[in-house]
Amino acid sequence: MNEARQTVIILDFGGKYAQMVARQVREAQVYCEILPYQTRWEEIIRKKPKAIILSGGSLQTTENIPICDERVFKADVPTLAIGFGLQVMVKSLGGVVKTGASREFGPAELFIDEVQELFQGIDNKFMAFMDASSNIVSLPEGFKVLAHTDKTPFAAIGNGKNLYGVHFHPEERYTFYGNKILSNFLFNIAGCSRTWTTKAFIQEQVNLIKEKVGNKRAICALSGGVDSSVAALLVHKAIGDNLTCIFVNHGLLRKNEPESVIQTFKNKFNMNLIAVDASERFLNKLRGIIDPEKKRKIIGEEFIRVFEEEASKLGKIDFLVQGTVYPDVIESGTSSSGLVKSHHNVGGLPEDLAFELIEPLRELFKDEVRKIGLELGLSEELVYRHPFPGPGLAVRVLGEVTKEKLEILREADFIVTDEIKKAGIYRDLWQAFAILPGIQSVGVKGDTRTYKHTVAIRAILSEDGMTGDWAKLPYDLLDVISTRITSEVEGVNRVVYDITPKPPATIEWE
Repeated sequence: MNEARQTVIILDFGGKYAQMVARQVREAQVYCEILPYQTRWEEIIRKKPKAIILSGGSLQTTENIPICDERVFKADVPTLAIGFGLQVMVKSLGGVVKTGASREFGPAELFIDEVQELFQGIDNKFMAFMDASSNIVSLPEGFKVLAHTDKTPFAAIGNGKNLYGVHFHPEERYTFYGNKILSNFLFNIAGCSRTWTTKAFIQEQVNLIKEKVGNKRAICALSGGVDSSVAALLVHKAIGDNLTCIFVNHGLLRKNEPESVIQTFKNKFNMNLIAVDASERFLNKLRGIIDPEKKRKIIGEEFIRVFEEEASKLGKIDFLVQGTVYPDVIESGTSSSGLVKSHHNVGGLPEDLAFELIEPLRELFKDEVRKIGLELGLSEELVYRHPFPGPGLAVRVLGEVTKEKLEILREADFIVTDEIKKAGIYRDLWQAFAILPGIQSVGVKGDTRTYKHTVAIRAILSEDGMTGDWAKLPYDLLDVISTRITSEVEGVNRVVYDITPKPPATIEWE
């Protein structure tokens, strides 16, 4: 472990807030980890935290507030409690929290009463995104009010030493000085340093991988997406030819991807690469399967089986490299956040896995992975390729997966990407792709009645994939995409556009 790394611990009380805070802390070049709120102090202190942040959460109740280990507040570690986390801190230290007559949620004007360290360099009033949780009635001994709103008298509090709390969300974009408030806490109060950089991370991981692998050998589950590509290059930098990349064409990839992967890693980076065409094998396994979770589990396990078979031809292999990233881990369920969907990198592994895992990107958000990729020499085209699910087009074909449906979707998806690139907005979008919902409808071609597939288009704006808004694509662009799909893709007579944000929907349809 790089001794220069400083760690901020975020205690997660559920919902999206812990991940949002983590992104803001990482962007300030400070490393942080998310732990469940129930984590005992012995485990927290073992990580030698430079600071602790209590996130807001979805677990709030009026009477039975979940409490973290109260030793968090009795140590000398600088602590910032946000939203619901503020209630936890107040109640743990002897203050009173009850349901008030009014509850404040959303943007409100915040008035600063005490600048202190938390509000240095900030206007004495600004708009902040307030938490809707129960109101604080009285403060613990030693605390004073730092800010208020018209409806919330204790909008920010502190003890002037190491404990601070805010009843609003600085991580929300609607809080005007949110980044500045978090930076003030990290650097003015906690004394953190900006040590979380791409170069530091690469060197740290190279050292860790060298130490873990030694002279043993590893294989990499290379899909061609940015996550597995960066993971492969990072491990290759550490152990060189002791890494063999296995690229499995499961028949569920986007158009032209198999050729692109082979060209990049075999020719450009001169890596050991085995390309396996297992298209028919995967399609046979998926025959008759409709449930999306079953699809993911089947594909995840079949991936491993292919790797095991290929590895057996190479002699003794001890390690399997995967491009698991932090949102994969979070969405696959933690003790504070429920399962959204299992990812093949996390939830689909068989119990009798024959390899020890190496997941060098497991603690990174997608934007951080991209920065690492550029530092390692990957092209911008590959680094900024839109995220693609591990199970591939299998989860964009709703219902049973067939070769015919895959061909339809592959061509439609290519048109979506092609036109968005021509429009010059590809890099502005988090993802844009086609879905085959399994709906057929009546149409007309010439004088002939048709009964063909519907293609849905999804385009998302997001920073990390944890939340997202639908992209307001220009009508002219949607018109061109629709016209091309219905005229160029055999079997499609209707195109629709998904205008649902995440939440309530997920980005993928399955």
